[in-house]
Amino acid sequence: MSVGTSREPGTGAGHPRDSEAGDPDADPAGPGLVLDDLPDGLVVADAHGLVVRFNAAAARITARPAADVLGRPLSEALPLEDLEGRRWWQLTDPYGGLAIRTRQPERNLLLPGGREVLVSARYVRVRPGGPVRRVVVCLRDTEARRRTERSHAELIATVAHELRSPLTSVKGFTATLLAKWERFTDDQKRLMLETVDADADRVTRLIAELLDISRIDSGRLEVRRQPVDIGAAVGRHIQAYVAAGQPADRFLLRIEHPLPALWADPDKIDQVLSNLLENAVRHGEGTVTIEITPSASPREGEEAGTSVTVSDEGPGIPEESMNRVFTRFWRGSKRGGTGLGLYIVKGIVEAHGGVITVGRAPGGGALFRFTLPVALPAYLV
Repeated sequence: MSVGTSREPGTGAGHPRDSEAGDPDADPAGPGLVLDDLPDGLVVADAHGLVVRFNAAAARITARPAADVLGRPLSEALPLEDLEGRRWWQLTDPYGGLAIRTRQPERNLLLPGGREVLVSARYVRVRPGGPVRRVVVCLRDTEARRRTERSHAELIATVAHELRSPLTSVKGFTATLLAKWERFTDDQKRLMLETVDADADRVTRLIAELLDISRIDSGRLEVRRQPVDIGAAVGRHIQAYVAAGQPADRFLLRIEHPLPALWADPDKIDQVLSNLLENAVRHGEGTVTIEITPSASPREGEEAGTSVTVSDEGPGIPEESMNRVFTRFWRGSKRGGTGLGLYIVKGIVEAHGGVITVGRAPGGGALFRFTLPVALPAYLV
């Protein structure tokens, strides 16, 4: 590596050459004044390979104070190695390598002690193809990326597990029917086909959840606003539970009139109500109470909003779990489910400009409340 250790007069930690008057790339705010506010580590070496800038984030990531590295050669200040143990500065040779290179793309490298960091670099040249005037290195902690990768791995594992059971059932029943159709009675055939139909619906719901998660994570969840009668929507869900065998007196619906006109995506609001009521019925106990009331809008500049509260009389959610309820894979009990429902609920409510909270009901059970702005569609505003 051709990184020198000499220093021209007036350069170094206290008076970096890059900050001299007339330098178009100089930091007008002064050394360290703005750089220390950056969330990523930033290391700058001058034309001689000596470190002239080392911000607070770089000191945190490398666990080395700036005073120990300013004025030292870049290869000593950042003794980076790739994952195969090769010294990165010897491989890249920013000062003596190809004159056409202007950058190094981000990649995983190791600091002493084996700590992994994401490193990218830019070579600032006097002119295209000319000598390197400055090397700017960006350092990022890998913990956030690791959390994302773990989350993706958990999602894949959960989906694989949830898909395996219904698909095994579908394959088993269809193979049996094809092989032995004449041996079964009509009632037996109907039972097996009903099971296949129910399992196909389960797979469809899971795929829909995955698509919703993808859209929520990427900020592409579309909301098609229409007039929504939230009271009638809740009533339909209650009727479906009663038709499925739940006692009618288990549900208590309270609506405070007059409610402001609500414009929302009816399908997505149905999805929110379905998840919250299913949680209350499956994981809660006693009476499930749904209250619909007018409220202040959660968005600035709007006065009216609508709040929906769903509560039960079960054991409730432990206090230490409250902050994890709307995260992926959170499960309130061992009664099945993917643990994705409440994550999707929060994404849908926020896509409408609303807010959702969780707490403890007066009877001790879980209480979920979401508030939506009335939000007229753009063409009526």
